[in-house]
Amino acid sequence: MRAAFAFLYVLQLLPIQAIHLLARVVGRLCYYLVKPRRKVGQINLAKCYPELSQTERDRILKDHFYHMACLILEYGVCWYGKAERLQQLVRYVDKHHLDEVLERGEKVILLYPHFTAFEMAVYKLNQDVPLVSMYGHQKNQALDEQIRVGRHRFDNVFLVARQEGLRGLIRMMRKRPDAPFLYLPDQDFGAKDSIFVDFFGQQTATITGLSRIAQMTGAKVIPAIPTRLNDGTFELRFYPAWEHFPSEDVVADTQRMNDFIEARVREQPAQYFWLHKRFKTRPEGEAHWY
Repeated sequence: MRAAFAFLYVLQLLPIQAIHLLARVVGRLCYYLVKPRRKVGQINLAKCYPELSQTERDRILKDHFYHMACLILEYGVCWYGKAERLQQLVRYVDKHHLDEVLERGEKVILLYPHFTAFEMAVYKLNQDVPLVSMYGHQKNQALDEQIRVGRHRFDNVFLVARQEGLRGLIRMMRKRPDAPFLYLPDQDFGAKDSIFVDFFGQQTATITGLSRIAQMTGAKVIPAIPTRLNDGTFELRFYPAWEHFPSEDVVADTQRMNDFIEARVREQPAQYFWLHKRFKTRPEGEAHWY
């Protein structure tokens, strides 16, 4: 693992275009060699894009492996690159949506789905904005330590261990009302605390935390979507704070979240996390997909 960190340190000395060129090679190799994850991606795309041909879905998946390789190789820039470089590589779009709410002294939940540019974008954002984030420990001790050190790189993040749960998160949000909570809820966390709502036409186990946390804290929900651009740079686009959220219907709130995420995925399908078993938890009596 130490050798991998050293490799990423050396790699970050290269221009970002060179890093992405290497990612083309790594991504294509992984597409053919990492068969279990390729199969997960194929199942996910077949369920979510049944209107596309197999060739079209395979093209998306090959592009996705490239973007996942970019994500991994970009960690060197995130962890070791100069702060000024991150500032230059990532530009904000419509950040005023966030700034105006924070200036009013209101709490914020940043709805931040799993797109492959999420690390690069958040490392710039955390230079400019304090953030509250939940952290799950890694099994590998060296990797766990490096990720924690990386998260604290700009001394501007307030981590809450997943073991502390919702209570620990609410406590931190009240302690640091100036720090938006960076929330990534679009993965399969199992049946507990999840409900089934639609996502790409599939009944999908989805946690209801966005609605619950907003209700408990009075925080505004502001979506933020990161994108890796063709020229090697990145953008982080902010959307207006959601009106009339949360409602009295947690199911409708959760469906609203999934609908928003789906719409953004359709705009850049190759950059969404297709290698995650998003549909692992199935309604009772339904066969497993993976």
